Amino acid sequence: MAELEPVLVVIPTYNEKDNITPIITRLHAALPKAHVLVVDDGSPDGTGEIVDKLAAADERVHVMHRTEKAGLGAAYVAGFGWALERDYNVIVEMDADGSHAPEDLPRVIDALHDSDLAIGSRYVPGGKTVNWPKRRWVLSKMANVYSRMWLGAKVNDMTAGFRAFRRPVLEKLKLHNVASAGYCFQIDLTWRTLESGFTISEVPITFTEREIGVSKMDGAIVREALWRVFKWGVRVRGNQLKSVVKGGKSS
Repeated sequence: MAELEPVLVVIPTYNEKDNITPIITRLHAALPKAHVLVVDDGSPDGTGEIVDKLAAADERVHVMHRTEKAGLGAAYVAGFGWALERDYNVIVEMDADGSHAPEDLPRVIDALHDSDLAIGSRYVPGGKTVNWPKRRWVLSKMANVYSRMWLGAKVNDMTAGFRAFRRPVLEKLKLHNVASAGYCFQIDLTWRTLESGFTISEVPITFTEREIGVSKMDGAIVREALWRVFKWGVRVRGNQLKSVVKGGKSS
């Protein structure tokens, strides 16, 4: 376990004042040694100020204040950069809204003994969703089928936002080139991880719909994911075709 410590959990926030304290409390009950970095995109509800107080009282809690709502992907890239400037060996993604149970963190991190990226998956045996609207469930399933089909990736939950990376993965990925702003960011990093030759494992989790606050999902986020995955898929097929043509010429 020593090689999987220290651990940093990166939690992006925008208007999560009612959720952030309980989620950090639960996280530290599950993983007492873990550090937390809250990346707050200038929440007008005072989320950042709440975390400032938590950080002042607990050296395991850190906060990064950003001045505008720049999207989930940008928040995670900023948090990953902060982590890589320090000595964390495992960097975790987790939502602030309670949909990802901190109690599952030990199992997700433990899977890094056999892989480079561990994904908390809703769509493997034992994984499930609770209280999710049927429309969101269908949208999520279709997004994952679409992504697997176009990219040829054998990952069941490419859009999952609950995941743990070994440090070398984030060191190798060209994070400054990641332009995905919304939930497409998760597909983007999954694909980059596979293309870089790293291994991925999926750990079954229960995803529970948030009870407080509102989802950040909207039509623009969905359109971004569809378009970017389509472009990546075209590139994959182009590379495969070049390989076939090259192989034919050499025979």
